[in-house]
Amino acid sequence: MKHRVRRIATPWRGVLPVAGIAGLAAPATVLGDSGVEVLPQVTVTGDPLGSRTEGELVRPISVVEGEALERRRDGGTIGEVLDGLPGISNADFGPGVGRPTIRGLQGSRVEELQDGMRISDVSDEGVDHAVGGDTRRAQSVELIRGPATLMYGSGAAGGAVNIVTNRFDPFIEEQVSGSLYGAYTDNANQRQGYAGVEVPLTEGFALRTDYSLRRSDDADISGFQLEDGREGDHLIRDTLVNSDVEDDSWSLTGMWSEEWGYIGIGYDRWEIEYGVPEPFFPVHTDDINLSDEYERIYAEHDRFDLRSEFYDPFNGFSAARFNLSYTEFVQDEVEYDYDTDTGRLDERETEAAFEQDELDARLELTHDPLDALGGLRGTLGIDFHDVDYVGADPREDSDDLIRPNETTSTGVFLVEELPTGFGAVEFGARLNHERSRPADVYDPVIDSVGDGLTDVPTRTFEEELGSRTFTTGSASAGARFDLDDRHRLRSSVTYAERAPSAEQLYAFGRHGAAGTWEVGNPDLDEEQYLNLDIALERHQGEVRYDAALFYNRVDDYIYFRSFDDNGEPLRVDRDATYDAEGDQLVYNTADDVHLYGLEFEAERDLTVADWPLTARASGDYLRGRFRDGGSLPRMTAPRLGIGVDTAWRTLDFSVDWRHVFRQTDTGPAETETGSYNLLGFDIGWDPQEVEDLRVFVRGRNLLDEGGRRHESFFKDRAPILGRSFTAGARYNF
Repeated sequence: MKHRVRRIATPWRGVLPVAGIAGLAAPATVLGDSGVEVLPQVTVTGDPLGSRTEGELVRPISVVEGEALERRRDGGTIGEVLDGLPGISNADFGPGVGRPTIRGLQGSRVEELQDGMRISDVSDEGVDHAVGGDTRRAQSVELIRGPATLMYGSGAAGGAVNIVTNRFDPFIEEQVSGSLYGAYTDNANQRQGYAGVEVPLTEGFALRTDYSLRRSDDADISGFQLEDGREGDHLIRDTLVNSDVEDDSWSLTGMWSEEWGYIGIGYDRWEIEYGVPEPFFPVHTDDINLSDEYERIYAEHDRFDLRSEFYDPFNGFSAARFNLSYTEFVQDEVEYDYDTDTGRLDERETEAAFEQDELDARLELTHDPLDALGGLRGTLGIDFHDVDYVGADPREDSDDLIRPNETTSTGVFLVEELPTGFGAVEFGARLNHERSRPADVYDPVIDSVGDGLTDVPTRTFEEELGSRTFTTGSASAGARFDLDDRHRLRSSVTYAERAPSAEQLYAFGRHGAAGTWEVGNPDLDEEQYLNLDIALERHQGEVRYDAALFYNRVDDYIYFRSFDDNGEPLRVDRDATYDAEGDQLVYNTADDVHLYGLEFEAERDLTVADWPLTARASGDYLRGRFRDGGSLPRMTAPRLGIGVDTAWRTLDFSVDWRHVFRQTDTGPAETETGSYNLLGFDIGWDPQEVEDLRVFVRGRNLLDEGGRRHESFFKDRAPILGRSFTAGARYNF
């Protein structure tokens, strides 16, 4: 039986194609006792009330797993894996960077997790920064739309993404087991591989280790790399220059599992090198405005994890969970240039360096149902988060983009569920205290920006800044109405507060890889979110559907201002020796906004005999606007997709088409993005002669379209990838 994307208490179950093209997964329906088609149940590992199933959850959570996840690994980034899910898109910056955008929110408003704990990286501090998680080792990916601040703090004001691996799975096999995966994609000559093994040493203890890699060259695109490319710029046509990627990941985990619970201790090493796509032109001309410089990013982390759960720890409580993660992260952005005299590419300088140590700790207690309160059950917890951002590597001669700082956050939360005659009611609250302590910095290279610019205040670098303290609160309430045995109505309201990130507070410097000169605002206040969500779903029968409406009202929404009164981009005008002249000047400022939209998915079984056939349709629509008028920038364009699934004996086949509409609702100084069509297919084969082997072939962007993602900060430099074909296999033993 096939596994698919399964919507857990949310508007959607299916997925749209990876990179906008390929694969709504085939339906995984089975016949119940009454002969009615039903979807198999799936548990959510990150559920605070103990891994409930689809029919039990109130909050909106989706799970991508099985073959649906396999079809989405081509790009290698978490943004690619989730791109196309209704309400979810990929704010990529070439193949090396793929950050998920959830209902128009991204960056420091979306929390990326690995096995329930934060992924430590600097992806929040730059749109060109990769997320430090490995999707090749993922067993599933859990997605929480809307505010998830109750469980994960203010960094999840827009939602949360959890990469679930088998490293801390308490189930231990009786003999050596593992998984092998390999795939080749003709576009970019991409090679991906994964190998994982579990070795049980005793009945209750096992060692687990895995290794994964990705190698790719510059990718193929359709048309010009630059949005305003011209005939004659033949050197930057059909190739995404400087888009190659090389990344590796390795882990070792010891897992002890007994009747009382489990304890897992693990180490994870991750390294990546990738280019920032930019037209590189190693010939000096007067009529072509291209650079003879290019940027490359080198990042790595060492991560140590503890996961534990104790069953029935004391009277009245069914579980106690304690998790701990510690990560040392380093990233360098290096600029190279082309020496026309020697004809060589030479390293020029480390333009920006990032170094931080991060500690994340979490304790949760789940109490038994309280009969005196109608069976009320829930989880209370406390978490602690400390990020020591060192900034520039002291071994390098570089200037800080962000002032060194240490941010400490402590939160307490409570989530409770009450069964009712119509379904269930869930409510929760969180109180969070965050303190940010910036370092004193003297003799900056530039001490002020904005001099003489239209309607832009001059910002002066302050050598000494005091600490900032934020006390934020969040609360939510929701209900699940079981209308009958096939239909459910779910509704929720959430109030959440988010503290500004370190980048938004303390940035003051050149970000060469992004082509910007960023200015933070240490006086920013908290953002306040009021989010409403309502969904109607039917998960049984030959016709199944989900539909949802949402509205998110945000006060003091922090965003980049990069334009003057006339809508023209601001540019740095500084001494050329600093190499900042011409960079786009961006200020962190705040305004009141609202975001709203709808999402839907529907599918129908046309036949269920020896040759099953299922038709699907899905899509979404999003608007983001300033409340005093005007559109927010980088809002995902409306999308509409259809697909068909079928199977014959050991073969299964899917074909998908998606239309991404033209985006005309643009923010200040933002250009429109044209429409494009994406067509893809998936073929899978499970040979009967070899158990647990799956061979696959898939095609992406078969029409070889050259569209651009409107949610990307650098859509003018990096269009979507061109036509590609992938072949590979996975074997479990």
